Amino acid sequence: MNIPFLDSWRKRHAPGPGAAPSSAVDRDPEGLAELLSECELLRAHAQSAGVALDDSPASLEALDQLQPRWRDDPELLPWLGNDAGLYLGTVVIRTVRDAGWWIRSDGQPVVRLANGREVDVVEAGQAWAADGAPELSQLYAELAES
Repeated sequence: MNIPFLDSWRKRHAPGPGAAPSSAVDRDPEGLAELLSECELLRAHAQSAGVALDDSPASLEALDQLQPRWRDDPELLPWLGNDAGLYLGTVVIRTVRDAGWWIRSDGQPVVRLANGREVDVVEAGQAWAADGAPELSQLYAELAES
C-alpha cells in the first residue's frame, strides 16, 4: 500500500540542488521511525478493547487475541491492516538488533534486518487484518530469530 504522507516527508528530507543523492532514511532515521510508529487507528482500536500498545512483543500477542470486528467494514480493513503492519515494524525495529526502516523505490516502507532481509510488514499487517494469519506475534518471533 502506498503511504501518501511519506511523499511529503520525503520532499522535506530531499537533498538540496547539487547535493549527492542519499536515502531519506539515512538523513533522518529517527524521524521516519517516529512517523511510521504513530499507527493512530490501530492504537485507538486496541485501546477501546482494553489493550495497551507499548511497542513490545507482548503487545503483538494481545493484538492477535482481539476480536476482528473491523473485518465487517471494507473501508476500515485496509487502513487498520496498514497500521498493524507499521506497528509490527515498529516493534521489530525497537527490539531486534540492527533492524531498521527502509523505503523501497516504490515508496513502500519495509523492515530491513541485519542479515539484509527486507520484510514487507505492511503486506503482513494487511493479511493479518483480513485473515488473522500470519499472527503478528508469530511473525515477530520469526524475524527476531533472523
